[in-house]
Amino acid sequence: MAPRPTELYRAPFPLYTVRLHPRRGLAITAGGGGAAKTGIGNGVHFLKLEQIGGRLSASLLHCHDTETRATMSMALSGDFIAAGQDHSCHILRLCVRAAGKGGGDAAAEKGPRRRKGAGPAERGETRSGGGEVSVESLHRVRTDFSPDALQKAVRFSADGTLLVTGGADGFLRLWEFPSMKKALEFKAHDGEIEDITLGPDNKQVVTAGRDLQCRVWQRDQLVTGLQWNENLPGVPSTAYRYQACRFGAVEDDCGALRLYTVQVPHKRERRPPPCYLTKWDGGTFLPLLTRPCGSEVISCLSVSDSGTFLGLGTVTGSVAVHIAFSLQRLYYVKEAHGIVVTDVAFVPESEQGRELLAGNEAALLSVAVDSRCKLHLLPARRSLPIWLLLLLCAALIVGSIVLLQIAFPGFL
Repeated sequence: MAPRPTELYRAPFPLYTVRLHPRRGLAITAGGGGAAKTGIGNGVHFLKLEQIGGRLSASLLHCHDTETRATMSMALSGDFIAAGQDHSCHILRLCVRAAGKGGGDAAAEKGPRRRKGAGPAERGETRSGGGEVSVESLHRVRTDFSPDALQKAVRFSADGTLLVTGGADGFLRLWEFPSMKKALEFKAHDGEIEDITLGPDNKQVVTAGRDLQCRVWQRDQLVTGLQWNENLPGVPSTAYRYQACRFGAVEDDCGALRLYTVQVPHKRERRPPPCYLTKWDGGTFLPLLTRPCGSEVISCLSVSDSGTFLGLGTVTGSVAVHIAFSLQRLYYVKEAHGIVVTDVAFVPESEQGRELLAGNEAALLSVAVDSRCKLHLLPARRSLPIWLLLLLCAALIVGSIVLLQIAFPGFL
């Protein structure tokens, strides 16, 4: 059993999404109570992550008020943020100015004002300071046109020139960035689009829908529909739907690409069946490996930068990390949150991210409807020194020769 995770931050509203800036050491988390007049606000909060006293802690830098709109989905490309709020995508740009330097943009900002009293974390872990953040609203485009409109997924391309959105109306929309000129629009699923992932070369988009389908597209042309259970004849496809999809790199192989999907039961049962993780070849889209990942329904998925780890959150508040190569579970905390985990994100493996890791192999942030952002650390796995590996190999060779001599006296 893994140790209980550290609570980095507690927001004054439910949290639905979290992203980490690879260069600035920022965690950006967002959510809210929506338009309901319950007194629960809506906002995007910017947290500075830093090592203090041997522990990773968070400092609240800025609270960007989103009025009556809760942010349900979010993507990050450089200093640009694409925030899914109700039926629209809002494009924001952040500017960070070091503390103590004159002319701070945040003080002179005429846009959304800094909120006060934004809920410190337990034990004083969250503090104000460390620089000034200002936020500029650039665009607002409608991305969903269903009666109960909601943008559920948004992704930037790797080069930041494209933005892809999907929501409750089942349409995939491709936008040129930063102009936000619509480049493509087509019906991808009968019903809601649950998740989207965009290939690194911008050629292929994978969509997961509530219609039990996961599809690969090249522009608006269907390349293939995924069949995760084709090697599991005892598992009917109609019993499961795709909850999440993510492309990931392959550790130590810069030319390879993998796709990871999560399959969850389509209907609730008294005895819940297992959820499944599937690893796919990113070129042929053939399934390479499928493993069950527990009976708790998976709610979100993240892949580490190197493609080494998969992070999972569940509707019952648990958080897990799996090894991407084998899909085996490496880390698990039951009910790390009191309610559904809405998003997970790994600390980037950039120079700034490695400083934050402080010797740990990986770190995962999780957010949930309980308003908390928690930190999950994976200590570096122990490895045997080379001299000991060589000694073990030599011992195995000698042992094999001795056994052969006993079994076959004339062997040597």
